[in-house]
Amino acid sequence: MSAHSGAEERRGVRRTAVTRGGGGTDRRRRGVSWPLVLGAVPVGFTAVFFAWPVVAIVHRGLVDDAGRFDPAAILALWWTPEVGRLVAFTLGQAAASTALTLALGMPVAWLLARVQLPGKTLVRVVVTVPFVLPTVVVGVAFRMLLGEGHLLGWTGLDGTVWAIILAHAFFNIAIVARTVGGVWARMDPRPEQAARALGAGPARVFATVTAPRLLPAVASASAVVFLFCATSFGVVLVLGGTRFRTLETEIYLQTVQVFDLRMAAALSILQLLAVTAALAAAAFARRGVHGAAAPAAAPAARPARGPRRLGAVAALVIVAVVLVTPPASLLVRSLRFDGGWSLHAYRILGTEVAGVRPLDAVSTSLRTAVDAALLALALGLLAAVALDRGRGRGKELADGFMMLPLGVSAVTVGFGLLITMGSLPGDLRRSQLLVAIAQAMIAMPLVVRTLLPAMQGIDERLRHAAGVLGAAPPRVWFSVDLPLVARSLAAAVGFAFVVALGEFGATSFLARADEPTLPVLIGKLISRPGADNLAAALASSVLLAVVTGAIVAVIETVRVADVGEF
Repeated sequence: MSAHSGAEERRGVRRTAVTRGGGGTDRRRRGVSWPLVLGAVPVGFTAVFFAWPVVAIVHRGLVDDAGRFDPAAILALWWTPEVGRLVAFTLGQAAASTALTLALGMPVAWLLARVQLPGKTLVRVVVTVPFVLPTVVVGVAFRMLLGEGHLLGWTGLDGTVWAIILAHAFFNIAIVARTVGGVWARMDPRPEQAARALGAGPARVFATVTAPRLLPAVASASAVVFLFCATSFGVVLVLGGTRFRTLETEIYLQTVQVFDLRMAAALSILQLLAVTAALAAAAFARRGVHGAAAPAAAPAARPARGPRRLGAVAALVIVAVVLVTPPASLLVRSLRFDGGWSLHAYRILGTEVAGVRPLDAVSTSLRTAVDAALLALALGLLAAVALDRGRGRGKELADGFMMLPLGVSAVTVGFGLLITMGSLPGDLRRSQLLVAIAQAMIAMPLVVRTLLPAMQGIDERLRHAAGVLGAAPPRVWFSVDLPLVARSLAAAVGFAFVVALGEFGATSFLARADEPTLPVLIGKLISRPGADNLAAALASSVLLAVVTGAIVAVIETVRVADVGEF
């Protein structure tokens, strides 16, 4: 056989393989739009159940009672001393909460990233649980910790802004620990080793080498923490009451108690502007995170010896005191009744309290959370696949659009759904399904942010090999992608479930009075006088915390380490 004929034969084989594998130009042209088709579903869903309600709020704020466009009126509503105090307090407490969260979270990030620690998975669970606890449970836990006659009642912090700031730090330490710690663990340790070899001490190495490379991650985490603190609802409502009010709680009060929908819409627009700025800052900071997290040349974690042991002990003390004490105090308080130890709080869960049996609210919460988690998983999975396979500017715009529910106030979303869903056939406002939809919208960005990094980490050559062997794109995904992201998929559905289970802001607008979810019932009970109301709220809070902790423990067991942004 001649060289020429051999070359022709090899080209023929390659042509046959390409034809069989579907990798030819025609196949690529036919398949070029399938990410767009997949992405259209979650984008469309987000447009109907998020963008439309938010736009409706903006519209309600910009028109007067006669329907005339009047943007000057909203400026007049903003330009009042009362709104100025609301804005100042919202931003001030968010800034103070962010600073305290960073101070407490950085040692924990170092512990998780750079110290070989027995039982580190347990530490990760303890750090992560507060972030996914229902906000109303966190508020109740700090009332039981700081209230008069309780463990830290002597501090006099109950009823002060410091109670809110401490609760926010408890709630958000996980963001700093996971975001900064993940980058810290993946950083190449050789620059630090070189600095130490040249005689630099630990403090100078951190200041001149480590800190500059961590700065983008710290900035990204700070922006997210500030965003969550500025839009906090349950914590401020339970700990602040009517004395300390933020834009978030004022929107709720103006809607539910004052019935001034125009003012609520004006405050929602103001909050949207602040949220947009915070999201833009977080996105800008996140660009530097990927560059800072270069693959490490050697394992960065080392045993805790010498000065490192003292640092590890200090970080563990923060975990134990700041993150364990509030839930432990809540548990102990739930076992006390009428001056003695008792299970009375748990016995009355099966009786009617405030017109509702708490166990019925548990059933409603579980059923709604399952529906929301499945819906969030379906939408988030389609979005993650589309974003993974998509290209160009459209991909970035779609990604940013579907992340908006993560940053926009849940109260704003619930308020918007309340005033728009009556326009749809069947009036979803009368259905418990609307609660599940609202919870799914809030949980979907977490699903995307958990799945997308895992999908982007798949070696593209595996997909090409499957295509060459004749697999169509759907079969390639089921045969190659799905087995590799299965653990992240399980983690995503777990996160979606616990977020939906504890959602309070939007649900407080949408849940029916005769079918409240457990967080809504807790918020109702804690505001009412009476020993049985308090006991039922405490037992319900412990129940939610235990379920949340168990699910997070399962997530940390099955998920791939350091994969995903949450």
